[in-house]
Amino acid sequence: MPVALLDDAAHVARGGYLFRSRGCGECHGADGAGREFINDGKGMRVAAPNITPGAGSAVAGYRPEDWDRVIRHGVKPSGKPLLVMPSEDFNRLTDDDLAAIVAYVRTLPARAGGATRFDLPLAVRVLYGFGAIKDAAAKIDHRQLPSAPLAPAPDAIYGRYVAYACVGCHGPGLSGGAIPGAPPDWPAAANLTRGAGGVLSRYGDAAHLAAMFRSGQRPDGSAVSTVMPFGSLREMSDLDVTALYAFLATVPARDFGQR
Repeated sequence: MPVALLDDAAHVARGGYLFRSRGCGECHGADGAGREFINDGKGMRVAAPNITPGAGSAVAGYRPEDWDRVIRHGVKPSGKPLLVMPSEDFNRLTDDDLAAIVAYVRTLPARAGGATRFDLPLAVRVLYGFGAIKDAAAKIDHRQLPSAPLAPAPDAIYGRYVAYACVGCHGPGLSGGAIPGAPPDWPAAANLTRGAGGVLSRYGDAAHLAAMFRSGQRPDGSAVSTVMPFGSLREMSDLDVTALYAFLATVPARDFGQR
């Protein structure tokens, strides 16, 4: 469905916050010009494209419906699936938040940037080819309506909405395990439930979770893998972290790796 193309200050500000805190800059760069975010030195190199109005922009000529299909559904304007875009994390965005992100992106200063790069080792290409690794479009229930409007609040209801940004790595049930399509030397995503192997018990309250997001260290001082998108996590507001923690405390227990 078409996204509302807005340009008021409130939506641009909200969109900027979501861009910074929900991972958009991790792939597209803080300035939106695109960046290489995986290069394992073994043949896997992945770069996200320029989404500013500058030379080489991947979003030049986007229509309102194109923004929706790309961000929430992982489908290019041509109808082909995107292989890199983690749209499973963004599929449940409300219409207003999607419009806010687009409003912010459309204000980005023009930068020259590169195109999408997706170099994969043969073994990974084979797994994609046989469907063992699915692109985002294959994981999404495209029949679902967008999330209903939801006012930010430090509670589990809003926390569930915040947690949608975690499912790409930690799985729809948030029990973690190997991250599909990730470089083989990446650590498995943690189990965020209270099931066997779960890590939530390490964090006594939302303040401990927020401290980890901002420092990259667990409460015991040990370092969390830098695979975690700390550039975005440290941008999350105290309200969003409190809501996320409240929701995680309600998630049904699952054993590690059940996704």
